[in-house]
Amino acid sequence: MIKNKTKLVIQSALLITCLCVVLGLKTEPKNIGFINAVQEFRVGTAAFNHHSQELKKAIVAIDEKDPATLDAAKLALKNDRLSYKKIEFFMNYFFESSSIIYNKPNKVEVEEPYMEYQEPSGFQVMEDLLFDEDPSADRDKLMAQADLLASSAADLNSLLYNFEANDQQLLESVRLELIRVITLNITGYDAPQLKSGIEESFVSVQAIAAVLHPFLINELPASQTLKLTLTKTLAYLKAHPDFDSFNRMEFLTEYALPMQEQLGMVIREAKLDLNDKSALNYKAANIFSSNAIPAVVFTPIKGNQHEMAILGKRLFQETVLSGNLKRSCASCHHPEQYFSDGIKTSFAFDGKSYVKRNAPTLLYAGYQYSQFWDGRAKTLQEQIGQVISNPLEMNGNHQVIIEEIKKMPSYQQAFLKAFPDFSVNPVTMKNLSDALAAYEMSLAPRNSSFDRYVAGDKMAMNESQLKGFNLFMGKAQCGSCHFAPLFNGLIPPFYKRTEYETLGTPANDDFEHLRKDADRGRQDFFSISYYEAAFKTPTVRNVQMTAPYMHNGVFKDLDKVVEFYNQGGGTGLHLDIPKQTLSGKALHLSKDEVQQIVVFMQSLTDKLE
Repeated sequence: MIKNKTKLVIQSALLITCLCVVLGLKTEPKNIGFINAVQEFRVGTAAFNHHSQELKKAIVAIDEKDPATLDAAKLALKNDRLSYKKIEFFMNYFFESSSIIYNKPNKVEVEEPYMEYQEPSGFQVMEDLLFDEDPSADRDKLMAQADLLASSAADLNSLLYNFEANDQQLLESVRLELIRVITLNITGYDAPQLKSGIEESFVSVQAIAAVLHPFLINELPASQTLKLTLTKTLAYLKAHPDFDSFNRMEFLTEYALPMQEQLGMVIREAKLDLNDKSALNYKAANIFSSNAIPAVVFTPIKGNQHEMAILGKRLFQETVLSGNLKRSCASCHHPEQYFSDGIKTSFAFDGKSYVKRNAPTLLYAGYQYSQFWDGRAKTLQEQIGQVISNPLEMNGNHQVIIEEIKKMPSYQQAFLKAFPDFSVNPVTMKNLSDALAAYEMSLAPRNSSFDRYVAGDKMAMNESQLKGFNLFMGKAQCGSCHFAPLFNGLIPPFYKRTEYETLGTPANDDFEHLRKDADRGRQDFFSISYYEAAFKTPTVRNVQMTAPYMHNGVFKDLDKVVEFYNQGGGTGLHLDIPKQTLSGKALHLSKDEVQQIVVFMQSLTDKLE
């Protein structure tokens, strides 16, 4: 019996060694999931290659006189997308630069600060062309994209030459793929017209289950629980493939979020934690936990942040920070108005004229990689310094402000308490900015009806709000720009970049007689055409309390905002917006659906102290 067991172990070891030689990989025996994952990748690339060749044939066969050929091409695109989802976790994690050509948004990406342009390519470009009014007129463009996919898919296995990885990296890639399902796939982010997001979610979870298999064959409770949840999740997705009617809230609360929590437990039990790619806190239970995205990722601050925030709250009301000793941060960001001011654009320093743009809420302002509507400041501290010195806003002189604060004994003590390492000279502009930034970072309550519902309180949201959430994250496509969990422009699954969008926001709110807004947005900061009228995507948390809306405060109520998107933004309303990144196609939302989306957004209202 012992000899037989020994023989089996030796045979297993030889098999692993042979596989490594054949695959051309470098690995270690302890990486129990690695060989299995590479095998899955090889099978997946073969299927992807096949479907890419089939897609190319379908594009060639398009005949403008035969609508069935166009339908066949759309189906071929869908099948190719589904086959790609089998290997997406591997490509996006291990071969990110190579994956760019396959499934990126159909808009020019700008690599900052180098200002290099990334022309769109792949599935999403083809989808837009196939769903255009006259796809046959774009035959050359479609063929170019089909050729690109087919040629690159045929050579994917060459990426494995001398490839090295370990189980820690593999499990992080799976974590991130699950985040993609939760935040992108079910929203239709990368297939809004094919509406294949739920079917793609099924394939993604299938891939996750296959990769996790070697980690779930033990009898540990966490492994067995996750194994069962994976099975139930796949059954649910298979039973509910329709994109528009899919119950996203049920899927998240009953399947996806428990799966995320259980996956974390399995990884921790195996001592295979790794965070090499994402800004997420993997110790959080799930993506909607209040500690899932740490504020310090965006604004690193050293010191006693609690005391700094207390000082910052006081400084927020301090008129000494202004040139006329009358204005403070609270002049434009009223705490009782959810840190906004209720007017289109705030009063300027002279009290008579107005500043250029609307004062956004400061709630969750710390959870972005850039500040101001055009993103010209990279940190809260940088923004604070600019606002204080801006002649139109506070018109303060940094040196004068510091000298005045130094004369106040109570501030000296407060600065010393907040910055104990600065015993000689704690009152500096840097410390003042850090204190205000710490206060702003604390403005993230996460206690709305939505947050309570996701955390388990099933009485926190009503039926209309739940329908609104499903629309927001599905048919209405709101969640494909206002990304979960913060519902702002922070792009999942890595959460390391803030998105800018050109919506075609008009200068007035009369949809029958619209005027084009003259604000050039981020283009004034980065003078390139792709940033013309581009603005940062703000959070819709607490949006019920922060009217009016958009960068210029043009819309007075949320119904008008949703209807603007429903019509296809500026382009859909017949404005000339050549670089609009929002689709110009109508969403065809009914009045009831518009209202349901509005009441869902109202459920994102926090209770402030």
